[in-house]
Amino acid sequence: MKSQNGIARPSVLLIEDTLSLQMVYRSILATAGHRVVVAGSAEDGLTQFRTHRPQVVLLDLVLPDRDGLEVMQDILTQEPETRIIAITANGSVNRAVEAMRAGAHDFLVKPFEEGRFLATVQNALAEANLRDTPAVPVQRARDPVAVSEASSGFIGSSDAMRRIHTTISSVARSMATVFITGESGTGKELCALAVHANSGRASGPFIALNCGAIPQDLLESEVFGHVKGSFTGAISDKPGAAAAADGGTLFLDEICEMAPALQTKLLRFLQTSTVQPVGATRPRKVNVRIVCATNRDPLDAVRRGHFREDLYYRLYVVPIHMPPLRDRGNDVLEIAEAALSRFAQEEGRQFHGLDSQVRSLLPSLPWPGNVRQLLNVMRNVVVLNQGGWVTPEMLPPGLTEEALQLDQPPVASLGPDAAAPESLVGLTLAEAERRLIEATLAQYGGSIPKAARVLDVSPSTLYRKIEAWNAKAS
Repeated sequence: MKSQNGIARPSVLLIEDTLSLQMVYRSILATAGHRVVVAGSAEDGLTQFRTHRPQVVLLDLVLPDRDGLEVMQDILTQEPETRIIAITANGSVNRAVEAMRAGAHDFLVKPFEEGRFLATVQNALAEANLRDTPAVPVQRARDPVAVSEASSGFIGSSDAMRRIHTTISSVARSMATVFITGESGTGKELCALAVHANSGRASGPFIALNCGAIPQDLLESEVFGHVKGSFTGAISDKPGAAAAADGGTLFLDEICEMAPALQTKLLRFLQTSTVQPVGATRPRKVNVRIVCATNRDPLDAVRRGHFREDLYYRLYVVPIHMPPLRDRGNDVLEIAEAALSRFAQEEGRQFHGLDSQVRSLLPSLPWPGNVRQLLNVMRNVVVLNQGGWVTPEMLPPGLTEEALQLDQPPVASLGPDAAAPESLVGLTLAEAERRLIEATLAQYGGSIPKAARVLDVSPSTLYRKIEAWNAKAS
């Protein structure tokens, strides 16, 4: 993306009045390869926005000269497709909810982890780039592996991946619902994109919605939309994801995190192909292909009563399981080398490849974070080294030890506050759950991803619970 004078323009605008946070956020984004421009006030932020027209705006909702929600409305009035990520202080989740209802793409509650921060920005940029890229017909190839790799960025020649490519090639042209399962970081959204790109809907929109990252009281509005005045804060009409995906594909990630009441409405949508925004009096017909994903066992969620059985059978038409990276053999090396080449080009570095020791080491690691973790490792190598052959010394410190620790089963004792089951007697279920989560977080040094792995829940589930506890305490 370039400006009129041919110079690459910033893709991210950060509007934050606290100088120390400006420096931290900008450093994180720049290290990850993003072009950033910074403003310290609403007036400066709007000036920078008009000058640079960034794809994504990180907007602190509390600014010294103007309310952040008003600034957001000014930006969306000028460029409705801008992805705005609202930033709010701990205990102000209600403000974030208002921002989402008013058109924000996503929100962050301070303090947040670096990984969550980068993932939120990268997701917003990915959706913006997808929407900004002119649709071109997908060339059909005879080899299903070539089809999927060319259109989706999938890398890997293992038997497991070849089977996935073949399935995608076979099912893409149909209207059948695809249900993708697999651990976090295995590439479920890439799989969904491959289904879309190889379908007859490739020229239509691909709309992704993370059901686990959106507060439950906002999820219905995000899926089906709302009309102006339908609830407090609904200051304008908002089309939901289902309507936005008309003629294309709607990808529902973390589908098993969806509230039961919304599951009922989703089932009705699947049966009738109509959407009715919150507050609307008439439904609207849409033509949408559904692809969904979860990092859980969906049938187990049905047995536990967390997921409707009729919805499960309605969605579970063509299952695709994304294998963990540890089961993909030398795919690890193919992905690492491709990532090294791409990141080196982005950073202007010259790397020859992986040396023999690294080539022996990488496939032996368990990779609990799967492909996402491997990509982060290669990004770290490129950013912190000038070039040459990648040696073991260039890898992030503690990579082997951390991976092996994560691959071990959870220890029996979770900490002093969870010493014995009888200590939970007399507590409500919610209190017992909170005590278990807090003890697990303490055991793993406050790492939400690690605690989520041990507790067998999505990290976004823990983020939501912690935010709710903090809001209640404030």
